[in-house]
Amino acid sequence: MAHETHEQVDAVTGVTTTGHTWDDIQELNNPLPRWWLWTFYLTIFWSVLYAIAYPAIPMVSTYTKGVLGWQSREAVEVDLAALKEQRSGMTAKLAASSLDEIKQDPEMFAFARAQGKASFGDNCAPCHGAGGAGAKGYPNLNDDDWLWGGSLAQIEHTIRYGARSTSDQGHSGTMPAFGRDGMLKREEISHVADYVRSLSGLPTDKTADLNAGAKVYADNCAACHGDKGQGMQELGAPNLSDKIWLFGADKATIMEGLHNGRGGVMPTWHGRLDDTTIKALTLYVHSLGGDQRP
Repeated sequence: MAHETHEQVDAVTGVTTTGHTWDDIQELNNPLPRWWLWTFYLTIFWSVLYAIAYPAIPMVSTYTKGVLGWQSREAVEVDLAALKEQRSGMTAKLAASSLDEIKQDPEMFAFARAQGKASFGDNCAPCHGAGGAGAKGYPNLNDDDWLWGGSLAQIEHTIRYGARSTSDQGHSGTMPAFGRDGMLKREEISHVADYVRSLSGLPTDKTADLNAGAKVYADNCAACHGDKGQGMQELGAPNLSDKIWLFGADKATIMEGLHNGRGGVMPTWHGRLDDTTIKALTLYVHSLGGDQRP
């Protein structure tokens, strides 16, 4: 690419060139429009004023505060205080009412669901998903399959105290590590995995020994999951006879769970969320899929 510098007047446009030529293409010296230049100068002037008036320039351990003394944190606190005041009347009604009373009152129930949905997004969605659909190891809250019960009281207890959490009032049932702790041999784990799959109508290999699996199940699993695999909510033992699987229904996943055990943690929200928020969360979660009665 040839480059030359030779200022002249372009014969076609009559505009002076910059004197730069690349491969015989001359660069015209057209000035920027005045409106564009003035807009550019105004933005520079505005940025200087902004830096003086508002917090703007980071320092080593602090930042410039701005002559107006405005802080975004203070503005948020004012807005939150105003929102709290606006909601105070309905919040007081929620605090004074039972879960059943709130559900029977359309106005309170709508308010509680809205507040619960917001709190769910802030605190529960990272594990259960924005819509409560769950993920592997995190229960789907839209169905009606509940490890610890789906009544309002049961859901509130689970939210308040959690499962295998730091609270001594939380749910505490765990699934033993049958293989890792030497309680079952690999062959026995394979047999019972086939049997468990058969309980929910899943296909099993033609070579599967379901009779052997049934014996292993009766000796080791029925105490928690029931004789027919329908689970026991008091222990958090899932129903094995339906099509809902928390970790997966393939044989390899079931064998892995039998070998290493299962015991996911649900945190306790008591002390982290106020009672009214826990009530709102309970009603919102219950409305997603729970309709079980005590």
